[in-house]
Amino acid sequence: MGVWDLLMVGLVLLLGLCGVLVPGVPGSWLVWAAVLWWALKDTQPLAWSVLVGATLALFVSQVVRWTLPPRRLRESGATPRMAVSAGLGALLGFVLVPVVGAIPGFMAGIYVGERLRLGRHAAAKAAVRTAMRSGGSSVLTELFTCLLIAGAWLGAVIWG
Repeated sequence: MGVWDLLMVGLVLLLGLCGVLVPGVPGSWLVWAAVLWWALKDTQPLAWSVLVGATLALFVSQVVRWTLPPRRLRESGATPRMAVSAGLGALLGFVLVPVVGAIPGFMAGIYVGERLRLGRHAAAKAAVRTAMRSGGSSVLTELFTCLLIAGAWLGAVIWG
């Protein structure tokens, strides 16, 4: 698979990761489609293993999300700025503390964004609690799964 093809797959993966944070955009399906595209072009067993793992991870993620409360982030006062700060926090946490850092990074991103917006610790802490209860856990589940898939793809491309 050529460099341009890998770059395009990476861009679709990135678009899917951003799409997880935007309501109505099928982010996890874009991530899966990017891995499928890569596996169809690069027919090595490693590529197919990553595709099977991505499919299973997304299935488990969907089952977990069905058990969580529905997304009602707009009613809770969540803003697009909060989604961006949560996503950046999750990505930064995923990179700094591999894999498990995405979870505290997501919540820290919400906290920092709300602390800058509201100015007080207590208000920012309450905003994190409200966001997580109003569907933030569902978004975190989907984003974490997509970050795992993107990380597996990147690892397979670099070391495979």
